Amino acid sequence: MPHPARRLRRTLAAALAASAVAALGLTAQPAQAADPVTYVALGDSYSAGSGVSPTDLSSPLCLRSQANYPKVIAARIGAQLTDVTCGAAQTKHFTQSQYPTVAPQVNALSTDTDLVTFTIGGNDNSTFIGALLACGSAGLVTAGYGNPCQTLYGSKFTDAIDDTTYPALKSALAAVKAKAPNARIAVLGYPWITPATFDSTCFAKLPIARGDIPYLRGLQGHLNDTLARAARESGATYVDFAQVSEGHDACKASGTRWIEPVIGGNSLVPVHPNALGESRMADRTMAVLGLG
Repeated sequence: MPHPARRLRRTLAAALAASAVAALGLTAQPAQAADPVTYVALGDSYSAGSGVSPTDLSSPLCLRSQANYPKVIAARIGAQLTDVTCGAAQTKHFTQSQYPTVAPQVNALSTDTDLVTFTIGGNDNSTFIGALLACGSAGLVTAGYGNPCQTLYGSKFTDAIDDTTYPALKSALAAVKAKAPNARIAVLGYPWITPATFDSTCFAKLPIARGDIPYLRGLQGHLNDTLARAARESGATYVDFAQVSEGHDACKASGTRWIEPVIGGNSLVPVHPNALGESRMADRTMAVLGLG
């Protein structure tokens, strides 16, 4: 045990030091909290969560949800989010106005942007809607038999992806990088809409002929591969849903499916992610980016 006199000297020394610090105004300062991540969400209706309640009324034309995957991610990591996602957006709407009151999406970016996410490309060349309408109409005519859509359209849709969607994606990514050179950029693929193989119960939800199920699946796979290629070549991160969305297509039961069907769904915007799908897209994106 220290001698009493020695203890006293130590106590006095400590008191004098504290007084000197206080006199000089050198009081300890609390640690500053880190600035929140500056996050900008771009993209189409899969990014906007079109059809998922509740609706974000800040831009009614864009059918943007308050429960879309960007808002889920931002809430989880405490990010400062600017959400300019918009239903029906094409890659050209990154640099062009989609509507008179909707500015080009890259206008939301700056050198201060830390994180950018988006899904885009499915509306270019009417890849999704055009193919689904065409195949649905053909499937109804044949009562679900054969592969009438593939017979009619062959490689039309995949050729359009190669010829126009791919270069448009590269241009869009270049525009994002130019406006947000310091940001981490994540390009999200599209979760599976159709099952891997024909399901006899599927026609009642997606009126696609049995032979055209793999045709549409191949089309979506080709688009996702193109997104991955463009992301890789542009130095962005690709978020792949091929494995995690398997078994959660539009033909599955409510509570399992991530995508709503054309018939008998729970959304006014069919063939789009539901709230579960948007949440799972957020999960996968965060896992790939190492967030949270």
